[in-house]
Amino acid sequence: MGGGATRAYNVAKGLVLNGCKVVVVSAFPHYPMGDIPKEYRWKPLKVEWFEGFKVVRTFVPPLASKGLMRRIVLLLSFIVSSLFAIPLIGEVHVVWAANPNVLSMIPAMVFGFLKKCPVTMNVDDLWPEDMYNLGLIQEKSIISKIAELLARIAYHKAKLITPISPGYVSIISDKYGVKLNKIQVVRGGVDTSKFKPMPGKNNGKFTVLYSGAFSVAYDFDQVLKAAKILENYEDVEIVLQGGGELLNYVKQKVAEMRLKNVRIIDKILSREDVAKLTGEADALLLPLRDFGRPYLGISSKLYEYQAVSKPVICCADGQPAEYVKETNSGIAVKPGDYEALAKAILYLKNNSDLARKLGNSGRRYVEDALSIEKIGKEMITVFNKVHICLI
Repeated sequence: MGGGATRAYNVAKGLVLNGCKVVVVSAFPHYPMGDIPKEYRWKPLKVEWFEGFKVVRTFVPPLASKGLMRRIVLLLSFIVSSLFAIPLIGEVHVVWAANPNVLSMIPAMVFGFLKKCPVTMNVDDLWPEDMYNLGLIQEKSIISKIAELLARIAYHKAKLITPISPGYVSIISDKYGVKLNKIQVVRGGVDTSKFKPMPGKNNGKFTVLYSGAFSVAYDFDQVLKAAKILENYEDVEIVLQGGGELLNYVKQKVAEMRLKNVRIIDKILSREDVAKLTGEADALLLPLRDFGRPYLGISSKLYEYQAVSKPVICCADGQPAEYVKETNSGIAVKPGDYEALAKAILYLKNNSDLARKLGNSGRRYVEDALSIEKIGKEMITVFNKVHICLI
């Protein structure tokens, strides 16, 4: 679960579909609540095969990804445990350090040194900048200075960097002094064979769905306040599916506000079940919180929403809102503006032809530009820039 895992899967599968051999080194499944399945617990590592590529999963403790200290323990555990996978890797032509943060470059550089190959680096989230936005690290603190130093080292050690959003380029280049010819934007992509149009669930209600992590990056208060405005519309339902550190808070708020039009599915679903759930909804919701500045990233969730051919309601400033407008795939409202969110829901409910048109536009865009096959080809081009022959 999560954008980083989705991004890594899409790239791995896209490379396989284009004839590459791929090995993934990953932590035991644990995000977001630290619930490690029994078959992995307290083992040093486990080797699996998954949709054409090899996966070597290595030890992390069963901790929830909540708060700075737990996250640090999880990251440090993986930095060490991932090195035990080295004997199982075989021949390597290029290392790609996937991440939500730059610390993935530490084991990646060890792999690159031992395998005598270049290391490239993905940027899912700007780190530590996103930590500032979420209030996990204070700017201009000792921790921030250390984090920015680690980021600078990682960016300069990588032979090439693949940020998922054009909004990241200026930060990486201007703040950290990375040459623009080392940066190549490659968007997240989506498995269009898994996430695809399907008939809506005909239950007489207009269903608006959020699917994903209940994390501090999202503003569920905006969603619940909009639901309160809409509670007299018996044919409108808001569904929130996923898990994470804000799940109990959201449940408590729903009870306090006595919301009968909000349904919570508090479990982690397989990708197939997520695709089915999003495909059955009438509109899909991305409620990013107000960070006090334009949001520079683009959630991979947006591409999945588009792929099922449903209109998106994007609560955000910056790159996500611009992307939704450019692809004509939904409605953008200001983060925190629950009245505008309620109006957007009613507008789509009352304009089914427009909703269908927006959904179809999003599907066409990801088919043309962001299928995992196309993302795989883009990554091969990127890797060839570091003079590696992959096929």
